Amino acid sequence: MAEYINIRGQSIEVVASDPANPTIGQIWYNSTSNTLKGGGVTAAGAWASGGNLGTARNSAAGAGTQTAGLVFGGVGPLDATEEYNGTSWTAGGNLGTARYGMGSAGIQTAALAFAGYTGTGLTGATEAYDGSTWTTSPASINTARSSLDGAGTQTSALAFGGYTGSDSAATEEYDGSTWTTSPGSLNTARRAITGCGLQTAGLAFGGIFGPTTAASATEEYNGSTWTAGGNLNTARVSLASAGTQTAGLGFGGYTLPGSGSPVTGATEEYDGSTWTTSPGSMSTARLNLAGAGTQIAALAIGGYTGTTTTVATEEWNGAGSPTTVTITAS
Repeated sequence: MAEYINIRGQSIEVVASDPANPTIGQIWYNSTSNTLKGGGVTAAGAWASGGNLGTARNSAAGAGTQTAGLVFGGVGPLDATEEYNGTSWTAGGNLGTARYGMGSAGIQTAALAFAGYTGTGLTGATEAYDGSTWTTSPASINTARSSLDGAGTQTSALAFGGYTGSDSAATEEYDGSTWTTSPGSLNTARRAITGCGLQTAGLAFGGIFGPTTAASATEEYNGSTWTAGGNLNTARVSLASAGTQTAGLGFGGYTLPGSGSPVTGATEEYDGSTWTTSPGSMSTARLNLAGAGTQIAALAIGGYTGTTTTVATEEWNGAGSPTTVTITAS
C-alpha cells in the first residue's frame, strides 16, 4: 500500500520569520517575504558589521563567543567592561584595576584578566569575572608585563610573551588560584603578540621583537613546551585572534612602515599546520583590537585605525558556518 508521504510528499513549514538557528538542509516558506528558504553553510568567510561599543577602546582584551562576548579595559586606562549578546553591547562590572595591554581567557560569565599596564607601571594583577563582578585574585602573575596574550579558561589559563622593559618569552599557567612559571618559554621572545586555544593546546603568533621587526612566527604549546608551527602569510603586530590550536583565526594588526599598507584588515585561518589568507578582510582595518569566538564565528572589537580609536564591532562568519539561503528556480 502506498504511504501518504509518498503520495503527497513532505509538508514545508510556513513561518512569518526565518528560524533563528536553522539546521543544514532544513526548508521553510517565509510568508512575510513570500520566499522559499533553507539552511545551508557559508562557502567563503566574510565580516559583517555588529553593534557598536558603548565606549571606543584601544588595547582592550576580549573573551567569550560571537553571541556572548566580553570586552574590558583599554587605553585610558579604562576599567569599563561591556557584554555582547550577538546584537548589542551593554555595560558590565568594572575591573578592579584599570589597565590596557593585558592578557585574557575564558567566557562571558567566567573570564580572566591578567597583567597589563596601569598608566603608571606594569601590573601582575589577576581578576576573575562571574558575569557581573570582577574579583581580584590573591595570586598575581609572576612576571608583570604588558602586550602579552593568553588562552584557556578562567581556571586553566595560559599567559605568554609580552613586554617587561624588554621582550619576554615567559610562559605561565594558572589553575584558578596560583600562577606557575612553565619551563617551556616561547622560542621567540616578543611583545604585541596574540594567541588562542587551551592551556594544554595553545597557539601564539605574530607580534614584534627587537626595535621594529614584525613576526610571522607561530608556536604551538602542548602543556610543557612550545614548538614551531606554520608562519603567518602577513607578518604583523597588535593583531587579534580567535579559535583553537587546530582551527585558529588571526585578523587585523599592523605590518610596520615600509610594507605599503601598515594597518591591515587581513584575515588568516590556521588548520594546525598552515595559515591560509581569506579573501574576506575587515571593513575597518585596525590594530590593538580585541578578539573573541571561534574560527567560524568570531568577533573583532574596537581598536585603533591609525587615526582614531573605534567603537566598531565586526562579526566573522567563516567558511562552513550556518547560513540562510533563498531558494530560487534555476
